[in-house]
Amino acid sequence: MTLGSASTSDAAAAAPPLPHPTRRNGYWLTFQLMLRLVFTVWLRYRARGVENIPPEGGGLIVCNHQSFLDPLLIGLPLSRPVSFLARDSLFPLPLIGRVLRKTYVMPISREAARTATIRRAVARMDHGFLVGMFPEGTRCRAGEVGRFKSGIAALVRRAAVPVYPVAIAGAHEALPRGLWWLRRRNVTIVFGDPLPPELVERYSRRGEEERLAALARERIIALHAEAEAWRQRLS
Repeated sequence: MTLGSASTSDAAAAAPPLPHPTRRNGYWLTFQLMLRLVFTVWLRYRARGVENIPPEGGGLIVCNHQSFLDPLLIGLPLSRPVSFLARDSLFPLPLIGRVLRKTYVMPISREAARTATIRRAVARMDHGFLVGMFPEGTRCRAGEVGRFKSGIAALVRRAAVPVYPVAIAGAHEALPRGLWWLRRRNVTIVFGDPLPPELVERYSRRGEEERLAALARERIIALHAEAEAWRQRLS
């Protein structure tokens, strides 16, 4: 055995086992019940299209990014966990770090190689997890759907999983940048049908990445318009 292969084996052995991909732990169940009460009463939180997310099997959820609330808003109505990525600098923080670790969040280092992040996310999807990502890469201040980065294709190409578009409306008003308390604003979320698998397969090939990002963005813009119209009717 070479030194390189020994190091690889040691790293694999040291990696903690992945949690169950469709069964939420007790910590997340309790957290979910608390959030559901707060969000439903304070934010008049509503979700539709949840039936479009299957009860099992790996998949990639792509969503517009409005607020730090977004991962919670996506996971709240689902009966299975979603793994998101978060900066590794958050994990040493006593309370936040514990919440992140207990709610299936994967640490990501801005200094680490991009391929390491992709491998971690693909391993989760191969294990049967839903992995969530925000292709805009940052929160949009005005609530619009920004430009998508093409990194979505790298994940789909390696994992060959369905892609589920989701859109959130109102989170940018409930918890905008720079604010650390919830304002009373209506928040709605719409889970859409999976993107056409034949187009996902075609556009995830090398050289076609921008077309997959454009396809996902076009669908999420339509879902966002639906979510925003629904939100306005609740006002």
